[in-house]
Amino acid sequence: MPHDHPVDHDHHHDHHHHGHNQPGVDHHSHMQDVDEAAEIQVLTDQFIDGFQQAKDKMSYLRLAGVPLEVPDVAHGTAMKLVDVRLTTEWQVGTASPSFGSRELSYLPYPGEMVTERTNLEFVYVSLRSKQLSDLRHFLAQKLRDEAANSG
Repeated sequence: MPHDHPVDHDHHHDHHHHGHNQPGVDHHSHMQDVDEAAEIQVLTDQFIDGFQQAKDKMSYLRLAGVPLEVPDVAHGTAMKLVDVRLTTEWQVGTASPSFGSRELSYLPYPGEMVTERTNLEFVYVSLRSKQLSDLRHFLAQKLRDEAANSG
């Protein structure tokens, strides 16, 4: 089962406040972002495959460093991991705003362009809250933490 996950492109550039020739300003390239997204994609695919095949799902989560509790900052308590949600979707078309119209421009895909996406979310709950944590965000944070600790 292939895992073709959409990639979140969560970085921001502030070109108005920092010149490109200032020393000490982190100037990363878009290529680095593409490399990180590709790495997260591979890790996501491997995590999902491993989780599905693991005989002991809790041990798999522990070995991967998935927290069994996270803080509920709004209520000052801990939220507990209760579910791992695996969903599969098929993108069968695209819709986008149309110029000069209140209707969407819709493009259904021919069969060979339909893509499958498998997503994994961690579901945390407390008495007052529920939080869904996407696997890609978890893995991206782990990569950032590793990079910070190694450098």
